[in-house]
Amino acid sequence: MKKNINGIVYDTKGSTIDKKFTYGAYGSDQGYEETLYITNGGEYFIYTNGGKHSKYPTEDIFPIEHSQVKAWVMSH
Repeated sequence: MKKNINGIVYDTKGSTIDKKFTYGAYGSDQGYEETLYITNGGEYFIYTNGGKHSKYPTEDIFPIEHSQVKAWVMSH
């Protein structure tokens, strides 16, 4: 997935996965995943995707500040 937010392009194909959290069984309507990526330019973002009855029924990208990464990881 690719998304432009405030002039910064976040692209899952051109970025590196740092951490990934999966909830529920694969294919579950309630399951979802949150994946932390880092771009080649050092920007962090979270890619979300899930089943139609999950908290992420459609895929999306959310930027995250470097200072917030540790807290996000620890919350999982």
